[in-house]
Amino acid sequence: MSEQTTQEYDENLMALLEAVWGEGFMSPGGVDEVDRYLAGIELVGLSVLDIGCGLGGIDVHLIKQHGAAMVTGIDVDQALIDRCDLLAQKNDVASQLKFICVEPGPLPFGDASFNIVTSKDSIIHIPNKKELAADVYRVLEPGGWFVASDWLAGYEGEPSHEMQEYLVTEGLDFGLASAKTYLEALESAGFTDIDIVDRNDWYQQQARQEREQMGGILYDGLASKVGTDFLEHEIEVWDKMIIAIDQGQLRPTHLRGRKPGLE
Repeated sequence: MSEQTTQEYDENLMALLEAVWGEGFMSPGGVDEVDRYLAGIELVGLSVLDIGCGLGGIDVHLIKQHGAAMVTGIDVDQALIDRCDLLAQKNDVASQLKFICVEPGPLPFGDASFNIVTSKDSIIHIPNKKELAADVYRVLEPGGWFVASDWLAGYEGEPSHEMQEYLVTEGLDFGLASAKTYLEALESAGFTDIDIVDRNDWYQQQARQEREQMGGILYDGLASKVGTDFLEHEIEVWDKMIIAIDQGQLRPTHLRGRKPGLE
């Protein structure tokens, strides 16, 4: 899991993202978007690995609404893991959730350890998509599914000037790659039934709603919690992100692939 160990998501950013996207969520769409990328995938009674579990909202949802038997969430930030543990206790599902702070590198699990591997907008932080796809394939049981959502690059080569401005203003460690790169990584690992669904049209509208809320109904409450300077910076991030989204340079995307069974 090739992520860096420094904490990128401080308390202010976590508070802002939860205000915009819901308790336990650090990426767009909340439970509705999770349900969309999981559509048609059965989780009842199964074991799930969540790569980049963030604040744990997805993992709680997989237990309470999708019937997963056990969910293991991993992240490189101990502060996030601590928050996940608190959310699991709050929702009375701690016995079915295990959160682990991991070091960058290969997934620390044996072969065929999970029925399902998922990730929501976290693979963007992992530069080598081919190595990750191979490792996900390894830890999946035969017949298991990799189902995820991630931020993809809508370009090959260099990003546009506006996209570069967004990345600098955002200031996070991103390893963006195109849909072609993801497809090649999944195929190289051995996945079949690969499906890549672009969600750019949806997020063009969603991002504008988020920006309107941050500058409107959420503004006073967020300013009192994270400070006006921080909030104004994040509003600027959204403004630049919307331009990149409109250009098609930054593309939220659903991904899935199946590890062939033994038959």
